[in-house]
Amino acid sequence: MINIFAVKVLRQYFGARILILFLFLITCNFLVAQVQNEQNDSINKQRLNTVIISSSALYTATLGVLYFGWYKDNPSSSFHFLDDSQNWLQVDKVGHATTAYTFSNYGYWMLRWSGVSNTKSALYSGLMGFGSMTVIEILDGFSAEYGASPSDLLANALGASLSMSQNLFWKEQRISLKFSYYPSDYAQYYPSQLGKSQLQRIIKDYNGQTYWLSASIGSFMKKESKFPKWINVAVGYGAAGMLSPLDNPDYDPDGNPLPEFQRVRQYFLSMDIDLTKIKTNSKGLQIVLKTLSFIKIPFPTLEYNSQGQFVWYWIY
Repeated sequence: MINIFAVKVLRQYFGARILILFLFLITCNFLVAQVQNEQNDSINKQRLNTVIISSSALYTATLGVLYFGWYKDNPSSSFHFLDDSQNWLQVDKVGHATTAYTFSNYGYWMLRWSGVSNTKSALYSGLMGFGSMTVIEILDGFSAEYGASPSDLLANALGASLSMSQNLFWKEQRISLKFSYYPSDYAQYYPSQLGKSQLQRIIKDYNGQTYWLSASIGSFMKKESKFPKWINVAVGYGAAGMLSPLDNPDYDPDGNPLPEFQRVRQYFLSMDIDLTKIKTNSKGLQIVLKTLSFIKIPFPTLEYNSQGQFVWYWIY
């Protein structure tokens, strides 16, 4: 049982946001640890303990980076909701789905490595992915500048469900959500919104982010087909010209006039590589490939945008 005095200290010195994070992490660890109580000889409890401890540490570190990169300088408020479904031309919503999907995959691989059955690994990992992103909504809900977003929660659920359903029915990921980033020219004009440091811009500058739906062609062919399963076709979505969530301002916070940018939706067609389907006998290399599997591999790419333009990139 959590010591009541410790809870009071956390509440007094760190505020409601950190307290809820603390309680949430304990709850997640409790749910995952229930697998240990199953009478199943295939479960490697030592590995499962390693998964629980290491995943908790990595997730806490990730939240720390997010807190100092995004929330640290934002004033707090009472918990509230906010409808931001029209913000950033919905690029952030696709980002939420992609992150929940990625976290779910990591959870699935770790649970399977621990000997947990495929069905339970798929279900638990989907809950882990959704729950991990729910914490961000809690942080947003206590931030005066933001608010807990129903559309974000829906995107989180869709991303986690995509991972969970494929693991349940195919025992593999044939269709993946991926991410790519390249620094945009827009962050310099409005750093308070798009990030002052490079770390903040990777998270906050949606102009530089592209999200991909990447499908393994060979995975949908007959088993006797020799077509490589690691060759993927990918469609992407991004946007450009955005200085703020809804409408670009005429002036920056210091009163300086800003250039006028057209807010543009971008759609991409490209090839990709599924790193998880590259066969190797090296367990260390397998871990590296799976860890990096959320990254879209640069390839020649065709863009079509909302201005009716086609743009060709030799490498995107």
